[in-house]
Order: sequence, then structure tokens, then C-alpha cells
Amino acid sequence: MVDVADLLTHVLVGYVIGMGLSFRYAWLRPAHVTLVMIGAFVPDLVKIELVAPDGLVARTLGVPFSWAPLHTLVGSLLVIGLGTLLLAPAHRKRAFALLAVGVLSHHVLDALLLTPSGEAYAVFWPLSAYRPPVGDYYLSSDRWPAVVAGCCALLVWLVARRRETDAAVRQ
Repeated sequence: MVDVADLLTHVLVGYVIGMGLSFRYAWLRPAHVTLVMIGAFVPDLVKIELVAPDGLVARTLGVPFSWAPLHTLVGSLLVIGLGTLLLAPAHRKRAFALLAVGVLSHHVLDALLLTPSGEAYAVFWPLSAYRPPVGDYYLSSDRWPAVVAGCCALLVWLVARRRETDAAVRQ
């Protein structure tokens, strides 16, 4: 089953990071913040396996198949690289960078998960099978990370609204 709290946490953290970047860079608009949020969701595209299991796809295609590489750094970067090809060439570099920020935030949060082995998944596969140690802070099914991310997102949203109001008053 898809863990809604985990997905929500990743998207909210993407929002917080994207909005934080928008405070620093004037060119970063709401659509750009959305790109960071989408990037934060990309590694969890691996959950497509719930709809189309590896075995079904392998039988259909007649070749060995796995969705697992989507949840690696290299797999995520390939997905966003292919996704940016759908954009106009003038927007690709910026979109790729913002999507990559979201992807990196996802992998950093996943590195904090509590695992039985004390090791993360092979984040850098196929470049390396190394499984880095994890932070052992929380389970992906825990609700408190979503609550903390939601509170941070609310705070950032309030700050953004305050900045907009102050800018409007100055004009």
C-alpha cells in the first residue's frame, strides 16, 4: 500500500526548499517551486510496481525487468533528464536543476530512515553497490515527519505571504 504520509512529507519538504530558494532568487516563481516538489516525488515513481508488478512487466516484455532502479540517484536523474526533454530547450537547464534539488531532498530524507540492517538502499547503483549507513530516525510509515514538514511548510507559506504584503505596501 502507498504510504501517504511518506509521499506528503517528501512533497512538503520540496515546497519548503523551493520556497526558500524563491526567497533568495527573484527569478524563481511558483511554477519553479512546483518543479522542486515534483522532483521530491520522482524517486517514489518506483511505487508504480503496485499497479504493474515487475513480474508482469517482465512477462509482457519477455525480458528481465525491475522498477527498483527508479529509486536510486542515477535512476531518478535519468527520469528527470527524460522529463526535461518535454520542455522547450530554453527552460531545460533550470528545470533539470530544480527537479534535481527535489530528487536530492528525497534521497537525503530516505537516508534518515530507520532500517533493520542500519543501511540504506544502494543509492548510487549502478555506479556503486555501496549501501550507506542510515540515520535511524524514523520509519517511512511514521506520521510525525509529515506533521513537522507540514508545520515548516505553513511557516514558510506565512513568511511568503508576509513578504508579498510588504512588497505591495512599498509600491
